[in-house]
Amino acid sequence: MTKKSSRHITGDAFFAWDGDVLVLNILGKPSASKDAIGKPFGKQLKVSVTAAPVAGRATDHMLRFLAPHFGVSASDITVVFGRMNVNKQLRIKAPTKLPAVFSQHHEQASLFGADAADR
Repeated sequence: MTKKSSRHITGDAFFAWDGDVLVLNILGKPSASKDAIGKPFGKQLKVSVTAAPVAGRATDHMLRFLAPHFGVSASDITVVFGRMNVNKQLRIKAPTKLPAVFSQHHEQASLFGADAADR
């Protein structure tokens, strides 16, 4: 897959699957009061971290924070773009679990029709 097509793989959702890899669009919030996975905001998932945005440390902290929520190690998460930006795209290799926001998103999509999650 080319980098250009990777950018748009998620379509209208904040995540998409590329085989066994989860592609996830993030809206980061550094220097937050606590580490937290928030709600979807358009085509991104809000993720707050306590680390300051200095030399990519907030992104590194975010990867370490997210890894156990997806049942992977931090090294299984790749930053596609946005390492030094609040807008990021991550690729998570073979996650073994998903945070609750993913099932909530699926349930909301099913309210609007069976194919809503595929749009």
